[in-house]
This record gives sequence, C-alpha cells and structure tokens, in this order.
Amino acid sequence: MEGATTIPRSEHPVSRKDISPSALKVLYRLKDNGYEAYLVGGCIRDILLGLEPKDFDVVTNATPEQVKRCFNNCRLIGRRFRLAHIMFGREIIEVATFRGHHEAEAEPEENETKEELAKKVSRQSDEGQLLRDNVFGSMNEDAERRDFTINALYYDIRDFSIYDFANGMADIEKGLIDLIGDPETRYREDPVRMLRAVRFSNKLRMQIAERTEKPIFELAHLLQNIPPARLFDESLKLMLAGKAQVNYQSLREYGLFRYFYPAVDKELTGNLDDKEERLLSTMFSATDARINSGKSVSPAYILAAMFWYPLEAIATSLEQEGGLHPYDAFQVATNDVLQQAVQTIAIPKRFTAAAREIWTFQHRLTKITGKRPSVLIENPRFRAAYDFLVLRAEVEGGELVELAQWWTDYQKSDEGKKHAYSSPKDKPNFQSTNSNSTYPKKKRKPRQYDKPKAKNQGS
Repeated sequence: MEGATTIPRSEHPVSRKDISPSALKVLYRLKDNGYEAYLVGGCIRDILLGLEPKDFDVVTNATPEQVKRCFNNCRLIGRRFRLAHIMFGREIIEVATFRGHHEAEAEPEENETKEELAKKVSRQSDEGQLLRDNVFGSMNEDAERRDFTINALYYDIRDFSIYDFANGMADIEKGLIDLIGDPETRYREDPVRMLRAVRFSNKLRMQIAERTEKPIFELAHLLQNIPPARLFDESLKLMLAGKAQVNYQSLREYGLFRYFYPAVDKELTGNLDDKEERLLSTMFSATDARINSGKSVSPAYILAAMFWYPLEAIATSLEQEGGLHPYDAFQVATNDVLQQAVQTIAIPKRFTAAAREIWTFQHRLTKITGKRPSVLIENPRFRAAYDFLVLRAEVEGGELVELAQWWTDYQKSDEGKKHAYSSPKDKPNFQSTNSNSTYPKKKRKPRQYDKPKAKNQGS
C-alpha cells in the first residue's frame, strides 16, 4: 500500500479469532461485493496491546449508500460525517467511507441535487473546527485524517496484513500517544481530541507526546464549542471505563474539567482536605472499584455526587440571603443546578430525574420511625440513595456516620429487629445532619374538618 509500512501476517499477533464474528461478516460481505474493507483504529491497537476490543470499526471505499445496499440490517447516521451502522442484535458494527481532505471539492454523483451535494461539502468555523466533513477520499487520505498514530493501523481481510501509515506500531512499542499532523490544527478541527488524548493515555497507560500535550493548556476553552450532547457522551467514556479517578485528575490538570462541569469546578478549591475534593475523589475511586469488579454504576449516581455541593451552596444562599424556607430553597436549588448542568452537557432527563430522587432521598432517609423504613427500602432508588448517604458519611463524618450505620444494620436485620429499630424510642435525632438536605417539615395548615365540631343541641 503506497505510503504505508506493510506488516505481513507472520509478523503481527492479530488473528481472526480476536475479531468479532459480526465484524468479519461485514468485511467479507463488502469484499465479496467488490469493495475494499479494513478493520481500523482502536480494535487493532487494543489487540496489539493484549487488550480485548470493545468496538470493531470498518472503513471502506464504498459510499454510505452503497454500504446500505449491501446490508438489510443497516441504517445511516450522522450529519458532520455520514456513517453506516450494521446491526447484529445489540452489537453495532460502524462502517465509514474513506475520508478525504476537507479542502477537497466533493464530486457530484449521478442524479444528485445541489442540496444533496452541499451536504457533502466540508465546512469549518472561524476557529478551525470542522462543522461538516462529508468529503470522501482514498485510503491514504483517510489515514492522514486519523487523530493519533496508534489509530492509523488498517487490517486487510484479504491477506491479513496490517498497513501502518504513521509509525503507529513504533509508538505502541514506545508507549506514546501522538497526534498525526500539527497538534494545534488538529485540536482546532475537533477539540474533543484533547479529551481522547487524556482518555487513551490513562486507559492504555501511555504517555502523551510533549508536542501533543503542550497545546492542550492553551486550547482547552475550545470545548465550549462542542455540542452538549457530544460532551455528555464523552463524559460517560471518561467516567464509566474503570479509569474515572485518573481521568478526573488529568482533566483538572489540563484545565479541561471546568468546561464539562463549570458549576462543580467553581466549588473545588484544590485543597485535598476539603470535603468537596474528598467527596469526588472517594466517589470516583469507589466507581472504578465497582466497574473493575464487573458491577454496574448509574450515571445518575455520579451526577448526584458531583453536583451535591453546588446544590448545597445554592440552597444555602437562597435560604440565608433570599429568606426562603429550607424546603423551598432545596427545591429551587435542585432546579437551578440541573438547568445549569444540561446547558453544558446535555444530560438525558432519565438521569437528571434519578439524580433528583437521590438528593431528595437524603432527607427521607432521616425518617426512621414507624413504617417509613420498610416503605423506603422497597423504592427502586433506595440503593443508590443509601450508597450516596454512606459516601457522604465517609467524607463528612458526624451524625451522618450514625445514620448510615443505622440503615446498614436495618438492611441486615430480620423482621423482628426491624420492628424494634423502627420504634420511636430508638430513633436518634438526625434532623441536624445537614441544613439543606434535612429541611424541617412544613407545618400543615388546619383543614376544615380539623375544627372541633359543635355538640348537638337537644331540642
């Protein structure tokens, strides 16, 4: 292959047994229909590093429409760059057409309208960010458009060789994350590459090359131009891959975190002894431990922990300066902090609703008399709220420790003990646990039927 180093099958460890059967079907189907088809990027990189790939991406010289004609189980997605998704049950094989240089002119296809042609033309913002990039090209051009050298590796299904266009194999051996081309230009084209550099560095335990690392500090603000929905997707990749703690630290170090969560960043002081810092550090460590042990973690739990102290700060201000009742201040603060968050990262409503419940539960968990505990423990949101209570107790101490222990014992006890624990005489006073999360109960207004009835007067 022109411009690439060819590594024959005998000189690399990538085998078809390491590749998803669905990806192999896509490769062979495209080949049998007369098209070129290659596995590319992260899947090849991970196999070479001895890791298990999560996704298998395919590139081809077939256009998205031609790919769709080859597969009944295909759908086309994307505006910035058109992609084909081949569906195999829950597994999706992503197929992309070779990308060309965005300065190139798009060639019209047969019977193509001007409007359709316009959608294929590359567009950039004033800061150099690619807004639309449906320009197709050759394999060599596609390799130049890849982000990192370790991702410009192509596996050929015809003879099982690997084509290395950017010395990616050498960088894998060096343990180096390096951009293809001029780093500043590549970051301006797509600022998310800064997040990918951080994520790959921590995931693969590789070092970011100095020339690739240096512009991040100056260009971090470009993340403000990324659509909130895309930032949310990137945040999930950073927080739910078992490397949340180191990713969080790296985002803070490079000045990237503030553009994800500005409200959270405002409450962080950099002093590791402060409760705000300790809560996030403890939460991310626990999250990594759960994920790495095969357990699941809800994004709502992470969001609830991250925004807890910003929520408290707003509620305290509304209560002390605005004169609101603690209950009303808490509700208004909840709405405010979530509204601010979704403007930066488009958090889906199912997660904001769940986070809201976790926060509200912090007050409800202080009510441990009568039948309340048995009702609360049956709620689907109880476990996440309880885990968050334990997290807060670990960070803040005080009466929260006693309350968290009460709920721990309650869950372990049998029915008789539960009844005993729930008696009013055993109830500790947890009302002062937190001024905002344990707001006092509103006084109920007297109702009509609460008034004493006049005695019947005999006739």
